[in-house]
Amino acid sequence: MPMFHRIFLSFLAALFAVPLSPSDIQGAEVSFVNDVVPVLTKAGCNQGACHAKAGGGQNGFQLSILGFEAADDYASIVKQGRGRRVSVAAPEQSLILKKAAGVLPHGGGARLGVDSPGYTILKDWITQGAREQCTGELEFVGLEVRPDKAVIETGGHQQLTVLAKYADGSERDVTPFALFESNSAAMAEVTEEGLVTILDLPGKVSVMVRYQGKAAVFAAAVPMGAPVEQIPSPNNFIDELVFANLKQLGIPPSPVCDDSTFLRRATLDIAGRLPTREETVAFLEDGSEDKRDQAIDRLLRSPGYADYFANKWTSLLKNRRDEQSDITSNFAFHAWIRDSLLANVSYDQLVRELLAATGTVVGNPPVAWYKRVKDPKDQLEDVAQLFLGVRLQCAQCHHHPFEKWSQDDYYSLAAFFSQIGRKPTATPNEDLIFHKRGIATAKNVKTGIDLKPRALGDDVGDIPPDEDPRLRLANWMSSPENPFFAKALVNRYWKHFFKQGLIEPEDDIRDTNPPSNPELLAALEKHFVESGYDLKELVRVITQSNAYQLSASPNDYNIADQQNFSRFYPRRMQAEVLLDSINDLTEATTTFANLPAGTRAIALPDNSYNKASEFLKVFGRPEGASVCECERAQSSSLAQSLHLINSNEVKGKLAFGNGRAQRLAKSDAAVEERIRELYLVAFSREPRSEELEAATAYLNEPVLNAEGQPMDPNKATQQNWQDLVWALMNSKEFLFNH
Repeated sequence: MPMFHRIFLSFLAALFAVPLSPSDIQGAEVSFVNDVVPVLTKAGCNQGACHAKAGGGQNGFQLSILGFEAADDYASIVKQGRGRRVSVAAPEQSLILKKAAGVLPHGGGARLGVDSPGYTILKDWITQGAREQCTGELEFVGLEVRPDKAVIETGGHQQLTVLAKYADGSERDVTPFALFESNSAAMAEVTEEGLVTILDLPGKVSVMVRYQGKAAVFAAAVPMGAPVEQIPSPNNFIDELVFANLKQLGIPPSPVCDDSTFLRRATLDIAGRLPTREETVAFLEDGSEDKRDQAIDRLLRSPGYADYFANKWTSLLKNRRDEQSDITSNFAFHAWIRDSLLANVSYDQLVRELLAATGTVVGNPPVAWYKRVKDPKDQLEDVAQLFLGVRLQCAQCHHHPFEKWSQDDYYSLAAFFSQIGRKPTATPNEDLIFHKRGIATAKNVKTGIDLKPRALGDDVGDIPPDEDPRLRLANWMSSPENPFFAKALVNRYWKHFFKQGLIEPEDDIRDTNPPSNPELLAALEKHFVESGYDLKELVRVITQSNAYQLSASPNDYNIADQQNFSRFYPRRMQAEVLLDSINDLTEATTTFANLPAGTRAIALPDNSYNKASEFLKVFGRPEGASVCECERAQSSSLAQSLHLINSNEVKGKLAFGNGRAQRLAKSDAAVEERIRELYLVAFSREPRSEELEAATAYLNEPVLNAEGQPMDPNKATQQNWQDLVWALMNSKEFLFNH
């Protein structure tokens, strides 16, 4: 059909809102690839729960997931099932039509009405002979959604138009056969026809559009429209970009937090502990203008920083203890991570040492990772998800449903790990890791083709037999042009400090999952690369920003904001941090087997201590079984509340003979000074006048024993102090970083 006729038909369809079938635009011949497969995809036939189900599909009818393997689908529809699925002689009697229309019983119900465009396309295709290819088959090369971005008020609507682009330069409207999915159901809904409805929450929302193996994204900014007048002055580029976004959306930010809140927040986030009373007093009395910057630098130099972030990274890198012989490797691996962080080894160098590790654990601790993760498929999946923010698990069996990654991409990445050799050593269960000479390849299990190493969307060249392919992978990953490496890290660290990543989940970076503030993410990535992948500098620039230092108290406009960082989002302390903080408040200790007395929970080297600590188990310390941050439980539970209220462990810490409650009860200092000490330790602030009055009154109340008689004054005093410590410990102000 001439291009003019196609354009004219598309114009008529848009003018009269009449959906055209692809064959109306492309011509009389129906294409299996370009017409039939999209119909099946839109109807949901080739989803995992239906006929693309792993292991054979529903009732033996097997289709490829989302139609990525059109040749296989054609064979399944036309040639299998004893040819009963299509009837060229009597198209309307074809089983595929009668099932889809609900004429015959169908587990998925009626998917295509007999008067629908999709039904017509299928019937026309069968009538024309159910051919696998039609004359002048067009190659589908791209997808475009119009508009691709818009500013829409709450309650507003936007109709999307989806255009398929072909190799000959032509395009056609495929809106009726595209799939639409909102990335936030609380912010926007989208119909099967592509009509977007904006709900009540302001911010940024996206709609993913999929068609025939490709995807596009529509991004909407939903302004609140409130006047943004009182904006804190920017400390760095982070503030400029965060506040510019808030101004565009009309979301006024909260003010900058006070000194007490900042010190407690930054100490918890950087060093994984509460500030000491001495640190708090000195900080509050310090009159220098740059005291917050000085505090950040002091925390980055402290052992607590290395302990806290080593705890994070060793869990993500699966530093698990499964056997008694794992003790040496686990301790060595944890020490290597901790020492590297303390010395501020650049992130690219740290990853390089891990990926290219050879030798034994004793001589080269990063080797321990290869002891935990032995299968090349697990190695590639963990590396991709943790260091690149790309989830490739789906691509092992089929084309990634939301991305461009295929099975060839999956196994080409696995080939980087194919030449890892192992030799037993004199130490039981310990291997010598080395590069095994040879050409690196990995077999695509579906096609049987041996694939050479190839990075995601990039070529690393031919790798000679004597060169370790992992070095090429490390070089590619740390290249400034790499679109994933730095982005994944800065997004992960942003979430650590802000609770919400610029991309969520933090390890699912793809074009169809855009960031809430693309300019900010790009600027952070650029800064990190230009700093030489300096992790401490990244922490410094984030925590120095006024965006990080905003108050957690919402104003009338930003209370519903969850993605634009108009205020600080409070979050519950992690299990290890909370246990250490309770110990700091009560002046008790927790003893861990095979570790020196006084070892803090954030310094534990592996998961084995979870079994011995009911506290760590209840509060969700991860087992190190996954590279996903989601393994750490951050939600509250009844078990946690009960543990804090009346567990023997907490009671023992409160009643500890040399603990804070007992010491304060025996102290000769004024009651007000002793209460002040508690508040400075628990909340890093002075008690308010009403708090001081209530605490003093409670401490002076008599305590009755089980018989209802007044308790011995000394015991009563100790009990009252224990109760006061217990009350502060169970408050949200203590349990949350705010």
